[in-house]
Amino acid sequence: MKRAVFLDRDGVINHVIWQENRPRAPMSLEEFELLPRSGEAIEMLRRAGFLTVVITNQPDVAAGVLQREVVEKINKQLRCLVPVDDIRVCYHRDQDGCGCRKPKPGMLLQAAHTWSVALDRSFMVGDRWSDIGAGHAAGCTTILVGDGYGEDFPEAPHAVAESLFEASLLILSEERV
Repeated sequence: MKRAVFLDRDGVINHVIWQENRPRAPMSLEEFELLPRSGEAIEMLRRAGFLTVVITNQPDVAAGVLQREVVEKINKQLRCLVPVDDIRVCYHRDQDGCGCRKPKPGMLLQAAHTWSVALDRSFMVGDRWSDIGAGHAAGCTTILVGDGYGEDFPEAPHAVAESLFEASLLILSEERV
C-alpha cells in the first residue's frame, strides 16, 4: 500500500481570492497563482515516495457562477507547473448532499481505492475546516495550513503549519504531528 498526501488546492497550493472578506477560488486562469514554494513542497513529497493528490471542492460550478471548463483549465495549468499525481474535483454544493464534497471523505476514499493508498499512513493538508474534517473521516493525519480563516473546527487538526512548504517538512520529518 502506498502513502499519499492529499492536498486542498485553493489556499494551500495557490492563492485564494478575497471577496467580501471571504476566501474564494480563482475564477479565471489569470487569477490563478501558485503560493511561494508550493511547487517545491510537492516535488519534495513526491521524491520521498508520496503520491500527491489534489482534493478540491468547486461549488461555484453548480451555483452557475463558474464554468467547469475554467476549473479544468486551472487544473491543467496546475499540472503544467507542479507534478501532482492526480486531481479530484467535487463540483457540488452543500445542499446537493453528495459523498464527495468535503468534509465528507468521498474523494479521498475514491483516490485511495484507485491508487492503493493506506489512508492511516497518509496525510490531508488543507486550509479550512472541511479539509480537516474530510481527512479525519478518511483516517488520515491532518495538517491545517494557515489560521483557518477564523472558522470553527468541529475536529482539531493534528498539526498546524504556516504554508504547504512547512507542512511538507513536518511530513518528511517523520515525527508524529
